[in-house]
Amino acid sequence: MSDILMPKATAVWLVDNTSLSFEQIAAFCGLHLLEVKGIADGEVARDIRGSDPIANGQLTREELDKAEKTPAYRMQALKSRHAELLKPQKKAPRYTPVSRRQDRPDAIAWFVKHHPEVTDAQISKLLGTTKTTIEQVRNRTHWNSANLKAVDPVTLGLISQIELDAAVRKAADVKRKQAEKLGIPLDDPSLKPAAPVVHAYEDEDPYARKADLTVEDVFGTSTKSAPEDDDDY
Repeated sequence: MSDILMPKATAVWLVDNTSLSFEQIAAFCGLHLLEVKGIADGEVARDIRGSDPIANGQLTREELDKAEKTPAYRMQALKSRHAELLKPQKKAPRYTPVSRRQDRPDAIAWFVKHHPEVTDAQISKLLGTTKTTIEQVRNRTHWNSANLKAVDPVTLGLISQIELDAAVRKAADVKRKQAEKLGIPLDDPSLKPAAPVVHAYEDEDPYARKADLTVEDVFGTSTKSAPEDDDDY
């Protein structure tokens, strides 16, 4: 027997409009026998309006007539087209064209740099990648780390702006709720991820980490000393 829509409303209609036994109604609607008896006594589903299973395409008149003539018969529900429409559809795994798959690490780098609050699970779902790849990009152990650049995934055509906004908003809401639960401000360091490893894709100045640069740092050292007197030439 197929699951039917609005089982209690259907049971109300069958109790009021047919001579079916409580057992038949309970079997058809997927309810407990005591629930059907409670409906008949007015103790259960008192404010529920009956739903005609014949009118909504879940039962045929022939099936109902047969059940009324044979108390031991159990009616078979039809597969409702409405139930098929209401059935939640599983999303297929995100497909990324082969030509754009090489752009995923750049998109991951963008999330790591600009939105560290977005979880790996969210990134994985958005970009169709794996958590292992995300960790490799974050820890700079990816095979192409030296050439990675943080590029907006919307610009790369991997996701839509709506999807990106929704993911960022969801991550922000989680962070806000966490802050409220702990009773701390949103900018509290405990809510921020650990300082990221410096990556090549961050366009960092290679000399920025050294405070005082010398001529040797920039041009290298030379084994030949500069002449002291121009007259030597």
